[in-house]
Amino acid sequence: MDEVHTIPWVSAESSRPPATKPSDSTLHRAKPLRSDVDVVLVPITVTDPMNRPVLGLQKKDFKIYEDNTPQEVQYFSAEEAPISVGLLLDTSKSMANKFVTERAAAEEFFKNANPQDDYFVITFADRPRLLDTSIQSIEDMQETLTSEPLDGHTALLDAIYLAIAHMRSARYQRRALLIISDGADNHSRYGLKEVRRLVEEANVDVYAIGIFDSLFFRSFEELMGRRWLAEITDVTGGQTVAAARLDKVPEIAAAVSRQMRNQYVLGYRPQNISRDGKWRKIKVHVASSAGAPRVQTHYKKGYLAASR
Repeated sequence: MDEVHTIPWVSAESSRPPATKPSDSTLHRAKPLRSDVDVVLVPITVTDPMNRPVLGLQKKDFKIYEDNTPQEVQYFSAEEAPISVGLLLDTSKSMANKFVTERAAAEEFFKNANPQDDYFVITFADRPRLLDTSIQSIEDMQETLTSEPLDGHTALLDAIYLAIAHMRSARYQRRALLIISDGADNHSRYGLKEVRRLVEEANVDVYAIGIFDSLFFRSFEELMGRRWLAEITDVTGGQTVAAARLDKVPEIAAAVSRQMRNQYVLGYRPQNISRDGKWRKIKVHVASSAGAPRVQTHYKKGYLAASR
């Protein structure tokens, strides 16, 4: 992207403190982000009914609204640029029969990455753990994961909280998380509402691959886990893909990797210039040709305006 247009659309930290929780050396406080620039940048993924990225769209194919008011698209990009990625891998006891598949999925995910991408890996069981940041290759990551014990409960929400905090020092403006888990959180300090609010206000797209033994869930936690994953990913512009068959997981991971990197970016100067600190809703419409299949759009549904 042209340097003039790479101003982050959310950049200044909010003064609203998160809810008080017991301190832990592995969990760092992450503050919500607010818009504090003239240009709002909205990354958008467009997919067809087969969940494949739709490429070749032009600026004229998009309409964007803020609080139902049409906005003029002043910046448009369809270039693939490097991104900062956090990979969150479930290493709890419930994943014992799925971890080989999980490692294969991580490998396929990075095979479809941009070589210039910046990434980190967090594993989570009873608590999240950031893997050694000196990991420089897929081979290093696979070797490290092989030594990970598969035991304990599942602190999924805590892992997301830690990942968002770590993203504050990410190298690139475009940032994304991929969670691979059965979704059965049963050990987190942080609650769903708190984490959902955190990701909603962060400039990070969150995707998830839910690995389930079947369409019939083994436990209440696993049933709710699928819903929780969807709630968290949807508010960021990402999505949750459920995989009932283990052999499909690596293929899904490769598709998600391509999808998060094939994004359009729309930029506009909001007509509402009030610095009131309020939430601004965003809607994006994509024009479709007569007879063409309907497309799906994935994008962040709003942002916090700057406050005085």
